[in-house]
Amino acid sequence: MGDKWECRPHKDSLEEFKRKLKQLTKRFWSVSMDIRIQRLNWVTRGWINYFRIGKMKGNMTKIDEHLRTRMRIVIWKQWKTGQKRMWGLRKLGAPEWMARQSAGFADHYQAVGDCKPFCVNIVT
Repeated sequence: MGDKWECRPHKDSLEEFKRKLKQLTKRFWSVSMDIRIQRLNWVTRGWINYFRIGKMKGNMTKIDEHLRTRMRIVIWKQWKTGQKRMWGLRKLGAPEWMARQSAGFADHYQAVGDCKPFCVNIVT
């Protein structure tokens, strides 16, 4: 970084961290959302504390976006029926027409996880 030395996490360390997060956000891991978030917090806090002197804001921003998408997918999986999905989306403030259209996505988890406008409040 010019004449200034700055450290950053190695690419392999980032990949290992992403693998751990992926293990904790698998759709078929049937634990409550509180336990899942608690374990994600433990892993994230530990990783950040270990690499605290490193410059990793850009990496953490990308990881955060991906993690939120995966959490949306987990929540969508938990809302098993179209009626429950409609209820959940309406509760989050989605217009009825959008909730009805999205509730029909059924098993298209990635499509639902990527629609951020009305799903942002799920994880924050």
